[in-house]
Amino acid sequence: MAEIERESMEYDVVIVGAGPAGLSAAIRLKQLDADLEVVVLEKGSEVGAHILSGAVLDPSGLNKLIPDWKEKGAPVTVPVTEDKFFLLGEEGKMSIPHWPMPPFMSNHGNYIVSMGNVCRWMAEQAEALGVEIFPGMSCSEVIYDGDRVKGVVAGEFGKNPDGTPGPGYEPGMELHGKYVFLSEGVRGSLAKEVMAKYDLSKDSCPQKFGLGMKEIWEIDPEKHREGRVEHTMGWPLGSNAGGGGFVYHLDNNQVYVGFVVHLNYKNPHLFPYMEFQRWKHHPQIANLLEGGKRVAYGARAISEGGFQSMPKMVAPGVALLGCSVGMVNVPRIKGNHNAMLSGMAAAEAAFAALGEGREGDELSDYETEVREGAIGQDLWKVRNVKPMWSKYGLGGSLVLGGLDMWTNQLGFSFFGTVKHGKNDAQMTEPASHHKPIDYPKPDGKLSFDRLTNVSFAATNHEESQPCHLRLKDESVPVAVDYKSFAGPSQRYCPAGVYEFVEDDSGPRFVINFQNCVHCKTCDIKDPAQNITWTVPQGGDGPNYPNM
Repeated sequence: MAEIERESMEYDVVIVGAGPAGLSAAIRLKQLDADLEVVVLEKGSEVGAHILSGAVLDPSGLNKLIPDWKEKGAPVTVPVTEDKFFLLGEEGKMSIPHWPMPPFMSNHGNYIVSMGNVCRWMAEQAEALGVEIFPGMSCSEVIYDGDRVKGVVAGEFGKNPDGTPGPGYEPGMELHGKYVFLSEGVRGSLAKEVMAKYDLSKDSCPQKFGLGMKEIWEIDPEKHREGRVEHTMGWPLGSNAGGGGFVYHLDNNQVYVGFVVHLNYKNPHLFPYMEFQRWKHHPQIANLLEGGKRVAYGARAISEGGFQSMPKMVAPGVALLGCSVGMVNVPRIKGNHNAMLSGMAAAEAAFAALGEGREGDELSDYETEVREGAIGQDLWKVRNVKPMWSKYGLGGSLVLGGLDMWTNQLGFSFFGTVKHGKNDAQMTEPASHHKPIDYPKPDGKLSFDRLTNVSFAATNHEESQPCHLRLKDESVPVAVDYKSFAGPSQRYCPAGVYEFVEDDSGPRFVINFQNCVHCKTCDIKDPAQNITWTVPQGGDGPNYPNM
C-alpha cells in the first residue's frame, strides 16, 4: 500500500490519554507557562468513558496539582468514615484489626470517588487553562524522527476489515510534539511499542498484573453507610489465585462492588469473572446487595509489579506516565495519586528542558523525580508485598509483608528487594496439571452471566473495521492454547470476547471484538503471548458513566 499522506499539527507537548496522569501533565504545563501549546488525545468517546478504578483516592496528588480543588467543585465529596478489612471463609468471616498495619495503610483522609468523574472535572480545568482536548481520537501509530519519538497518528477512520482503506476512509492526522507523553493506562499499545523499541524493561523485573472487575449497585437505603470502605481476602480464591474484593459506599445509596484477581495464577481453568460472581454470594456481600439493583459493569487490568517492575520511563522525545510505567501501591490498592504526581513531574521536566532550548532529548530529571521523590518513596516501602504474596501465599504475605512494611519505615528490610520471576503469561501451567473448577450458574439476581453484564458497560465497536485484537499466528489458539491449556482465553476475558466453537472440522477460534471493554487482559495472560491488543477506531469501546 502506498504511503499515506496526512496533514500535521505542531505542539510543544502531545499527550496520549486523558486519565489522571495525562490530564495532570497538561494542567501543570499550562500552570508553568500559559503560552505552551499542549494537546491531549483520548480514545474514549468522551473524557472518562474508558476510566475505571476502585476508587478510594489519596488526595495528595490533587492537593499538589490544584490546592483549591474543593472550592473549584471537584467531585471528591465522600470522605472515608469507616475502614474494614475481612478475611473470608465460605460462610464466615474474620475481621482483621488495623493496629498491626503501618499507619500509611489507613484510609483516614481519603475519599471514595468516581475517577471517571474526577477526570471529567480535570478536563474542564485543563481546557480553562487553554489545553486542547480531543476525545474520540485513537492514537494508532508512533512517529519517529531518526532515533527520537516525534509524534503520533490520531483519528484514522474507515478501514475495511482487512485493513485497507474503505470508501469513507479518513487517514487521520500527525500530531508532532517537542515531547510526547504516553499516559495510556495499563498495557497501552504505543507504550508497549516504545518500551520494546528502546528496550526500556531490560533492567527491571517483569511487570505483574491483576484483573479488576467492578459493578455499581443501588442498594436499600437502610443498608447504605456513606463513606464505609470494606476490603476482603480469602474465599473464594483460596490457594488458586491471589486477590480479593472491595465494597465502597459512595453517596446516593450507591456502592462500588469489585473484585481483583492477580493474573499470575497457574490453573488455566480458573475463571476470574465467575470468581467475582461467586464472591457476591458470600453472606457478607449478599446481605448487602439483596433487594438492590446493579446499574453498571466494567473491567480493567491493574499494574501490580511495583517499584522493581518499573521500566526506564524515558527515551528521546518521549516519557511514559502513570500506569504506562506501573505506579500502583498494591497493599494500599491506590495508584491515582501517583499517576497525578507522575504527570506533574513529567510536565516540570519538559518545561525545564524547553526553557533550556533542549528539544526531543531524554527527560532524565523526570525519571529521577519518580524514582527518588514521593512516588518512589511510596512504592519502595511496599515493594516486597506483591512478590511475597506470589511466593508464600496469602498468610505468608500478611505476616512477612506486614513485617517488611514496618521495617521499611525505619529504613531497612530483612529481605532486601524480593524479585518477581516469570511474567503472568509464563505462570500459566498446562491444563493437565490441574483440575477443572466447577462454578455455580449465575442466578440473575446477585450474579450474572458475562454477556448480560457487558451490556451494562455500554461497549460498542463499529463492526466493519479491522479487529483490534490481533493474532501473531492464527494457528496458535487451537494448536497451543486449546490443546495444551484448555483455551484459557474463553475464561480470562471478562467480556466474553473469545470462544472456541466446535464444528465438524474441530474447534475453531472466534473473536467477538465488539464485546471488548479494553481491559488488556488477553495481551497480558495469553500463554503463548500470541494476542496483541491495539486501539480500535476512536470513540469505540465502553462508555462508563461514573466508574
